[in-house]
Amino acid sequence: MPGRGRSDRSRPGTLLDRSELAVDVLPSAERLLGCVLESDTPDGTVAVRLVEVEAYRGRDDPASHCYRGRTARNAVMFGPAGHLYVYFVYGMHFCANVSCLVDGEAGAVLLRAGELLTDPGVARVRRPTARKDDDLARGPARLASLLGLGRDDNGLDVTDPSSRVRLRAGEPLPPSAIRTGPRVGVAAAAELPWRYWVDGSPAVSQYRPGGTRARRRRDQAR
Repeated sequence: MPGRGRSDRSRPGTLLDRSELAVDVLPSAERLLGCVLESDTPDGTVAVRLVEVEAYRGRDDPASHCYRGRTARNAVMFGPAGHLYVYFVYGMHFCANVSCLVDGEAGAVLLRAGELLTDPGVARVRRPTARKDDDLARGPARLASLLGLGRDDNGLDVTDPSSRVRLRAGEPLPPSAIRTGPRVGVAAAAELPWRYWVDGSPAVSQYRPGGTRARRRRDQAR
């Protein structure tokens, strides 16, 4: 079957250097746009080009999972940079972030959406309910599902070539290709324009402002 196994580590693009993420969450979010996240799943290697992300800082960001300090759950957010922070929401979905900032300082970028780069057949096995290819990784839960990201992947180093999930550097995008806007589904600091997306990408998720349900579940808080 095409695309099966750990077959394509020669895909163009070197791994993103950790130092590029050991900076504030906003430039980290902008840098992640256009990068390629690839994952070795039981069905084959799946890769997406990141087209939408969302930044969350630490104790100065009331929408962040780290706002009240370090816990066992959010420890990955405190560094070092370049590690997956994966958590469970709604009792049914996982969401994935990449840690940034210097070691010991909390921050992460939520991976909100991606464009498929690998075999659509493998992707359809993983996301059989997707109505069209643009929906395969549109939204953080769908992206995590497509790439097979779950609780066991929390803490994975995506800058390590031996990791089953790897982050490959894309060409930095020009400012004209990037849009920013409010974060999604958060009750606090929702007005901050810390969501970044690639202008014109059909895989970018639909914006829905926070509300009562969002305040109760805080499903997109980091």
